[in-house]
Amino acid sequence: MVSASSSGSRRGMEAFASRDFRRYQTGRVMAILGAEAQAVAVAWQIYSITHRAIDLGYTGLALFLPGLIFLLPAGHTADRFDRRHVILVCYSLQVLCTGALVELARRDTRNILAIYAVLFLVGTGRAFSGPASAALIPHLVPEKHFVNAVTWGGAVFQLANITGPALGGLLYTFPVERFLHGTGLEGAGIVYVFTLGTLLWFLVLVSTLHVRPGRMEHRAFSLEVVLAGFRYVIRASMLLGSFSLDLFVVLLGGATALMPIFAHDLLHQGPRGLGMLRAAPAVGAVIMSLVMARFPLRRRAGRWLFVCVSIFGAATVVFGYSRVLWLSLLSLAVAGAADTISVIIRGSILQLATPAEMRGRVSAVNSLFIGASNELGEFESGLTAQWWGAVRATVIGGVGALAVAGLWTVLFPGLRKADELTAQSLRAQIPYDEISSLP
Repeated sequence: MVSASSSGSRRGMEAFASRDFRRYQTGRVMAILGAEAQAVAVAWQIYSITHRAIDLGYTGLALFLPGLIFLLPAGHTADRFDRRHVILVCYSLQVLCTGALVELARRDTRNILAIYAVLFLVGTGRAFSGPASAALIPHLVPEKHFVNAVTWGGAVFQLANITGPALGGLLYTFPVERFLHGTGLEGAGIVYVFTLGTLLWFLVLVSTLHVRPGRMEHRAFSLEVVLAGFRYVIRASMLLGSFSLDLFVVLLGGATALMPIFAHDLLHQGPRGLGMLRAAPAVGAVIMSLVMARFPLRRRAGRWLFVCVSIFGAATVVFGYSRVLWLSLLSLAVAGAADTISVIIRGSILQLATPAEMRGRVSAVNSLFIGASNELGEFESGLTAQWWGAVRATVIGGVGALAVAGLWTVLFPGLRKADELTAQSLRAQIPYDEISSLP
């Protein structure tokens, strides 16, 4: 049961009336700050060792593979066990992995395979924590405030994305040898120490949450139960369209993995410039999140989703052609703003159109699509950049995202026609017999 007092909550900030929501989002800020700073350090460290685009792509592949391998048990775990406990265990693994990165950096390793091995373990933790985290949010706020919670969750994520990459770039170049001379902690090492601290603070805050969602799925483990999430997504074409739209648009249009190349070779910037590029989408995203929290989307959610995806693709094309820093930053900010509206709509559809007892398994399916679009997208970006060059790969990807947006409006008319973001409105588009026939 979520306790939330309406008194003291302002319009657009209703979700923050919940104590657990406030604590969880505070912890997320810290964890994402550390993760984004760490991503910048890993990318720059690997590129400085090999100077090959394909090796940047392999970082995404190392993070994606665990999500594919552990997809089914991760979703079942989120429904079978207390989701708060699952998150705590997974982030404890993240702490161990970051500690390993600190030691590798201290030894000034040139062995990128060791870094990939640690990233694989990081991806394993994310594979299990992702479904549990997504399924936990509805327990933190009343249903009537859920869309507001999703909006602010996106704002928190993007706010940390603004600061995290820039902070990672600053820490990477910080003259730490003046203060920690002889420790070997400089460059990537000091960034990883910072990440370690943020992860520990996240664990402390999550451990103090009052919510105890307990076990949602009471049936014993079986292949039929585990696959129920897949079957639900396939039968609910609106969910399948939402998940697959994100998969192909970000898979084609994402250029995050190539930013070290744009920063170093095309814009002639250093680690700080890379941090600015990584933060730019989040700047646009957090501004749009604040606007959406104050003026939430009321109607025609499906149409707005496709409009924003098209804007994202066009902004990616502009970024690919840009040779000046300000235009690159502006195009990335526009892409981030458009993507934020898309994330709010898709996140609301995911949780509100799914029964509570299946949210872990359905969220696991969504995590697979997200992982494929993000981490596998980084591998795709590195591979195509190796073939065609970074500029051509980015521009073609943006054009591809536009093409997918147009095609999906035809293939998934139910998604295009989605109107109000409420459980009643969204579930009305999924035939009852398709829900009741699931195990």
